[in-house]
Amino acid sequence: MSRPIVRLCSTCEPAGAEAARVALTEALVVAGLDAAVVDQACMSACSNPVSLSLQADGRATYFFAGVDPQDDLADIVGTVRAYLDSPAGWIEDARPCGRLRHCLVGRVPALSPGS
Repeated sequence: MSRPIVRLCSTCEPAGAEAARVALTEALVVAGLDAAVVDQACMSACSNPVSLSLQADGRATYFFAGVDPQDDLADIVGTVRAYLDSPAGWIEDARPCGRLRHCLVGRVPALSPGS
């Protein structure tokens, strides 16, 4: 499995983007989760900032909006853990995601070879 990537929107709140990325990276390391956190220019959820996505090769892709990277830090970590623990990244029980389960905009199944 490839390393999951968490993308944080850096357009709507650019002043806090770097600090949010650093804090989330540190929280994932402390939790023992191997995921990359990167800044991402606009992901078109500007009416409900901040947006966040979670994706990896061969796994579902998740897109969230209305995320507060500081206040939702523990829930983001919980979501990454649930993602890594789920077959093909398809989270069936979203309770470990905390408030993020209410911020979910979409979940896209992984591409299958030849699809």
